[in-house]
Amino acid sequence: MTSAPLWRPSAERIAAANLTAFRTAAAAAWGCDLPDYAALYEWSIAAPEQFWPMVWSFAPVIAAHQGAVVIEHPNLMPGARFFPEARLNYAENLLRRRDDATAIVFRGEDRLSARLSHAELYDRVAQLARALAAAGVVAGDRVVGFLPNMPETIIAMLAAASLGAIWSSCSPDFGVRGVLDRFGQIDPKVLFAVDGYYYNGKHIDLGERVLAIIAALPSLERAVVVPYAGSALMPADLPKAAAWAAFVAPHRPGPITFAELPFNHPLFIMYSSGTTGAPKCIVHGAGGTLLQHLKEHQLHSDVKPDDRLFYFTTCGWMMWNWLASGLASGATLMLYDGSPFHPSPRALFDYAEAEEITIFGASAKYLDAIAKADLTPRATHDLRRLRTILSTGSPLSPASFDYVYASIKRDVCLSSISGGTDIIGCFALGNPTGPVWRGELQSRALGLRVEVFDEAGRSIRGRQGELVCTAPFPSMPLRFWNDPGDRRYRAAYFERFPNVWCHGDYVELTEHDGMIIYGRSDAVLNPGGVRIGTAEIYRQVETLEEVLEALAIGQEWDGDQRVVLFVRLRAGRVLDEALRDKICRRIRDNTSPRHVPARIVAVADIPRTVSGKITELAVRDVVHGRPVRNRSALANPEALDLFVDLGELRT
Repeated sequence: MTSAPLWRPSAERIAAANLTAFRTAAAAAWGCDLPDYAALYEWSIAAPEQFWPMVWSFAPVIAAHQGAVVIEHPNLMPGARFFPEARLNYAENLLRRRDDATAIVFRGEDRLSARLSHAELYDRVAQLARALAAAGVVAGDRVVGFLPNMPETIIAMLAAASLGAIWSSCSPDFGVRGVLDRFGQIDPKVLFAVDGYYYNGKHIDLGERVLAIIAALPSLERAVVVPYAGSALMPADLPKAAAWAAFVAPHRPGPITFAELPFNHPLFIMYSSGTTGAPKCIVHGAGGTLLQHLKEHQLHSDVKPDDRLFYFTTCGWMMWNWLASGLASGATLMLYDGSPFHPSPRALFDYAEAEEITIFGASAKYLDAIAKADLTPRATHDLRRLRTILSTGSPLSPASFDYVYASIKRDVCLSSISGGTDIIGCFALGNPTGPVWRGELQSRALGLRVEVFDEAGRSIRGRQGELVCTAPFPSMPLRFWNDPGDRRYRAAYFERFPNVWCHGDYVELTEHDGMIIYGRSDAVLNPGGVRIGTAEIYRQVETLEEVLEALAIGQEWDGDQRVVLFVRLRAGRVLDEALRDKICRRIRDNTSPRHVPARIVAVADIPRTVSGKITELAVRDVVHGRPVRNRSALANPEALDLFVDLGELRT
């Protein structure tokens, strides 16, 4: 670690931060001393019955009723219920602005663009909500989207939520099987599907895929086709189907009658990656999602009404839901669909410059890729309004921290954030009033009692262990869909340590009270009984100029486990003995001899989920001759074939 932080906020920035205003207001309201973030965090977890109502009023949440009870059954996980008397509507909170300021900016590669004001967004949601109600949609029905990250997706979600329907989505790069593995479990009433999309300058027709999906969902009563890239395979007389324009045409905009629903009314169904079996259908509540996102946006990311909030995401990743909630803070949503490298590797920074994006979010893999492409946006783009960069999806390497400050912008708050679909939010994330330390997530999330446990369930600091949360929080899942007795839900998070959420990440709390993520604990390597996070290896290997990306697994060998490292090399490079030695030296010198792989194998591609995360577990199964139960969860399932019968792994 470096002896000094990479960045500190100015006194002016600290004074202007939402977090500072919140801390001051909380101290005054509750008569407590909250001089800094550390004190605020300790208060937030010690007094949740004070903290969460303070978030509610600071945001503020729009509700018909809040109620006097903050937490019912506060000592139960699962079982605790937040604001059990409250009545609200998620969509009403996102549609709070109805002026002519810009609500949504959209760019689809270099092919399409669009803008909507808050007033226009409200009217289009109102019109579609009336169409859905006329089609028989009521509270609790499932409305699903097979859609890109485009304005119509936001509109469809908000229209469904205004009625109390449950929204779920998959991005159009999913195959038919992947879509049906998800939507087929939840019996949707209405499907919104796009006719095609663009990626890397190419047109991908979805006509046959959409027809197959409609035919395989017996619960479906209506399918609405959203025009985008065009398809020759959408017959006008398709049973149950209508074009978007025809579906909404009989209805006119007007005031929306928002359904007043309980705090824990279901809002979203999200999905686990599904690489080790059928995806789990995770049900999230409207109030918990809203409150968590308001807190993360306004306090941890300093989102304000004049911000232009961007996250490079698809509708198959929880960051889309997170981004959409930015409307509740009055921000402008900056949507982008397609390849981030088309028509050039500068595409996203061209967008950031042209639209004056203030908060820029992307995956750690994206930042690593542009670093390897030698992009220097600080020299080529005017990023004066950019003040925050967010990163998630996988651990952000220390080298990527260096790259951001050297090549993107010096005066920027770089917040690596980590949580997941499971909580539709973050356990560790940004602190706009605090320093950024190389390789560390800035802070634990306010209101979440986050700890690190060793294998015996003892809380530790300065050592690697399991990320846990030892008290309830509002955005815990309500349940898994079709899970009698919550059996699968409990098994997923609460079996390891009773009454404690065990997230499945291998982490460390640092001396700065920040966090380092070492990877998924179910992918932790264990050679000779020593636990090693895969991210520790990736951080070293991926700094090498020759290596584009890496994947490590533990291979069962001679009654123990040995580390096998797969590398995807830059074009024209060869994995010879010199490069093998270089990789091993880099790992040994910067970690330990235990981290050095027993075998290093070059592969042409590395399998990843549709949300872009590499999947060590699927590769581990292939190497050991075990079936991969859900190849359709992968964006590039053919890459798994590269790991079958590798001669290097037999010696």
